[in-house]
Amino acid sequence: MAAQRRPSRTDDSVMGPARVDRRTKRLCRRLQPGDIAVIDHEDLDRLAAEELIAAQPGAVVNAARSISGRYPNVGPLLVAAAGIPLVDAVGAEVMDEVSEGQVLRVDGPHIVRGEQVVATGTPQTLQSLEEQVDAAKRAIGDELERFAENTLEYLRRERHLLTESPQLPDLALDISGRHVLVVVRGLDYRADLAALRAYISDMRPVLVGVDGGADALLEAGYKPDIIIGDFDSVSDAALDTGAQLVVHAYPGGHAPGAERLDAAGRVYSAFEAAGTSEDIALLLAYEKGAELIVAVGTHASVVDFLDKGRAGMASTFLVRLKVGPVLVDAKGVNRLYRTQVRRSDMVFLVTAALFAMLVMVIVAEPLRLFLRGFWFVLGR
Repeated sequence: MAAQRRPSRTDDSVMGPARVDRRTKRLCRRLQPGDIAVIDHEDLDRLAAEELIAAQPGAVVNAARSISGRYPNVGPLLVAAAGIPLVDAVGAEVMDEVSEGQVLRVDGPHIVRGEQVVATGTPQTLQSLEEQVDAAKRAIGDELERFAENTLEYLRRERHLLTESPQLPDLALDISGRHVLVVVRGLDYRADLAALRAYISDMRPVLVGVDGGADALLEAGYKPDIIIGDFDSVSDAALDTGAQLVVHAYPGGHAPGAERLDAAGRVYSAFEAAGTSEDIALLLAYEKGAELIVAVGTHASVVDFLDKGRAGMASTFLVRLKVGPVLVDAKGVNRLYRTQVRRSDMVFLVTAALFAMLVMVIVAEPLRLFLRGFWFVLGR
C-alpha cells in the first residue's frame, strides 16, 4: 500500500500498539486495554463485539464492513455504544501492512503509523450504525429467502442425521443414564452458566465444551470432561485440563482441528458427521445414552446462524428433532427468574427475629438476670 502523508492530529485521535488478527475471538485473548484492535470481520456479531468491549481497546479498525446490510447485526452498535472508536472498511491490505505491536494512531478516517497513513476507512458513529441497521431490517427479506432455500437444500442432503446412527468415537467416560451439560460460547453463556450453578452442584452432569465453550467452563470454575469441535478457539489451558478431545471431522474425513492437535502431540478421537460442532456434541451425548442434555449458549435462531456466517440451519433442525425428547435448551435461563427480596418478606424476617429474641429472654433465666443488672446499672 502506498504511503501517504500524515494528517494533522485532532483531539479525537487515539494512539496505541496494534493487535492484528483475522480471527476476532483469537485476537481478543491477547488484546489489552488501550490497544488498537485490527480485525477483518464482516458483519461483526454480538458475541465478538462483547469480547472486544470486555478487552477495552482504544479503537477498533475493521478491514471489512462491520455491517454489510445482509441482516441487522447489532455487534457494531454495542462497540459504538461503549464509546470505542470504530473505523470501517479500511481494506484487506491493512492486515498485511500493519504488524503486531506497531504503534498506530487512529485519526478520524486515517490509520497512521509514524508519519504515514497506512489505511483510510469510514469512521462509524452510533447514529450512522443505527441507520445501517434500519436499512438492513428493511432488506432482510431477500436474505431470509436465500437462507430458507439453502436450509431446504441441506435438509435433502443431510436427512440421514435423523434416520441413521453415526459411527461414534469411544469415550473414556460412560455418560449413559447421566445428565450432560453442553456449553457453547454463545449469547449470554456466562449469565446462563451462573444461573445453572445449583443444578451443576446437585446433578454433577458430564461437562462438554464445544470449542471455546471449554474456556467458558474454565472461566466459571469448572473443568470440562470432553472438548469437541474444530479446536480453532480453544486455549492451551483448556486442552491441558485432561479432558477427552474429540475432533469434528466433516463428511469425507476432513478434520480442521486435527492439525493443531497433531502438531502438539495430543491424543484425540474423531467424530465424522455433517453439521456444526455443537450439533454433533448434542448428537454424541444422545447416541451415548444421556438421560438429559442441557445446552448453554447454542445457536438456534436465524440471526445466530447469520452471525456465524452459515447459509442454512438444516443440520441443527434435524439434530434437534432427533434429540428433542431429552434436550433442555438453557439459552436465556438467567432471565427466567431473578431472586428479589420483597419488603413484606423483610418485615416478616425482622419481626420473626425480634420474636425469637423475646422468647429467649422469657425462657432464659441467666439472660433475664443479666438484663436486670444492666437496667439497674443504667438506672443509677
